[in-house]
Amino acid sequence: MTTGSTPVSPPSQGSQRKRGSTKDSVALYAVQCYKCYKWSTVPKEEFETLRENFTKDPWFCSRRPDCSCADDADIEYDSSRIWVLDKPNIPKPPPGTERLVILRSDYSKMDTYYVMPNGKRARCAGDVDKFLEANPEYKNSISVSDFSFAPPKVVEETVSHNSAWKAAKAKKQEKAEAQK
Repeated sequence: MTTGSTPVSPPSQGSQRKRGSTKDSVALYAVQCYKCYKWSTVPKEEFETLRENFTKDPWFCSRRPDCSCADDADIEYDSSRIWVLDKPNIPKPPPGTERLVILRSDYSKMDTYYVMPNGKRARCAGDVDKFLEANPEYKNSISVSDFSFAPPKVVEETVSHNSAWKAAKAKKQEKAEAQK
């Protein structure tokens, strides 16, 4: 499963920032057929449902009406856009919340946030706990286990190797070597 991304600035304030923009970096959601490996675009809501059960219930082109593996792919996997791969079996966001993924300005990785029912962003399980403590009326409908902050992985070969990407990669390598 994958998503295509368009760069957007990451949030710059605290972990429970008030809702400004609820637009994440993902411009297009796509799913790969388990049989023919072609990519099909899907709406975000459908993508989240498919991702939640992907290993138990893989996606096939034939799920779409009047569609089969003989048809052309909706989108080709290439470097015309930045691709990111999401892990399968991530729970669908609870009602009243929205999962956002934001591409960092250096294209090195993505950050995952949830917009909570009060409009604030949670960026870790601790933020969800704080939200539930401050809003006990949601404790029966929202659980910390309903959230996954695992970010999608940026596919390096689809990123234009500009100076920001190279600088981030070099910094990461230097840090790894320093820890040896």
